[in-house]
Amino acid sequence: MEEEKTIFDEVVLDTYDATDRPFDFVEEGVGTALICESDEGIREQIGSALKAANYVVTEPSTAKEAVKNMRFHVYDVVVVNDRFDESGTEANAVLDYLENLPMSTRRQIFVALVTDKHRTLDNMAAFNMSVNVTINVKNLDDVDKIIAQSRADNSAFYHIFNETLKKTGRI
Repeated sequence: MEEEKTIFDEVVLDTYDATDRPFDFVEEGVGTALICESDEGIREQIGSALKAANYVVTEPSTAKEAVKNMRFHVYDVVVVNDRFDESGTEANAVLDYLENLPMSTRRQIFVALVTDKHRTLDNMAAFNMSVNVTINVKNLDDVDKIIAQSRADNSAFYHIFNETLKKTGRI
């Protein structure tokens, strides 16, 4: 019986293609963001907010494309809708990929989940979904403020931990 291939298997089995790299060059001090959103209006709203905050933005149209982009670049911010590229399964391929990253890599990425199922800044839902912050679609007008404040809180929370890792040569 042949095993069913997952999106990760397909991406890993692909040969290297330089065109799969999301960026050729990113200027120092400029953050990178990945927006995994199917709704064009919401994607533009989030993209505008992140570009205004000095992020270079990638907007994949499928989960496979998003995973390919993350294979070659560790993004500073990933904004993913819980319904992005639904394929009839309950699992979100982008969230699954992020959840299975090595913890040292995952801690470098700030993940925001856009959803209509949870309240904005619902810490228990964020913990349960393995993301840093939840953003309800009703609060997208404040997405720039929510992401900026949540990133600052996350940096403060992990500051001592990251400093210790640097001193011990682990990052």
